Amino acid sequence: MAQRRNIKRDKKLREKKIQEIKKKLIQQRESLLAEAEEALNSLPGQTIFPDLGDQASAEAERSFMLRLRGREQRLLKKIEDAIDRIDNGVFGICDKCGEEIDIRRLEARPVTTMCIECKTQQEEEERLMEM
Repeated sequence: MAQRRNIKRDKKLREKKIQEIKKKLIQQRESLLAEAEEALNSLPGQTIFPDLGDQASAEAERSFMLRLRGREQRLLKKIEDAIDRIDNGVFGICDKCGEEIDIRRLEARPVTTMCIECKTQQEEEERLMEM
């Protein structure tokens, strides 16, 4: 009987932590969207400079900003997916093995879709393929 109470308490604690993670994800999403809007408004247009060095510098800066926006866009997609998984009750379940992902891993990397064991195995397989 005591063991059953502990399991229920652990489930409630996990659910509470997942809801805290959801709040953080929503805040992170709002922050990224605000930054993206601000950056888009301040992104330099394609200006023609008389000096080729200035032109190259401006193009390099513009290219860097666009790459940065691309990374943020991918992170935004992962955040949206994580929020959807929470709403659908499948957040914290490893896509590969189907086991629960440790709550500490979810707190550290809430957009993860794999437990540490499966992620480590995937990275090892990727390293072997690169050789």
